[in-house]
Amino acid sequence: MSSAIVQVEIPSKFPADKIFKTLSDFDNIAPKVKPEVFKSIETVEGNGDVGTIKTFTFGDAVPFTIGKYKVDALDVSNYSFSYSFVEGDILMGILNSISYTVKVVPSSDGGSVFTQIVTYNYKGDEKLSEEILKKEKETHEETYKAIEAYAAAHA
Repeated sequence: MSSAIVQVEIPSKFPADKIFKTLSDFDNIAPKVKPEVFKSIETVEGNGDVGTIKTFTFGDAVPFTIGKYKVDALDVSNYSFSYSFVEGDILMGILNSISYTVKVVPSSDGGSVFTQIVTYNYKGDEKLSEEILKKEKETHEETYKAIEAYAAAHA
């Protein structure tokens, strides 16, 4: 199975624990700061731990409407988690899944570095264009920056 990878890396002046705590409230914050991307995020099953299943309803700024994801891993002490979209039109008919690995790494200046690796796992020969992958990366970066700005405003 072939795949495409998008990597986002953004330095932050905020400490890793603060950023991770804010990211842990993504379901509530994302629709407030990026309603054009996230209409709503609802937990279908679980309490946020590994195995939790959530449904995203997307906004008008993205070319799909719904996606269901599962939490694959959660390591609070190392500020990391991973999840995979496994259902919905977010898979665009050509993907088996989209896997995300998020990690917030403390930096020596007291801040941190947000890293996100997104792996698009293809079903067959049809691939996402470079233009779509670039737009996806921009959306991930803009979303992180909006979440960070929210954290700063509500510190």
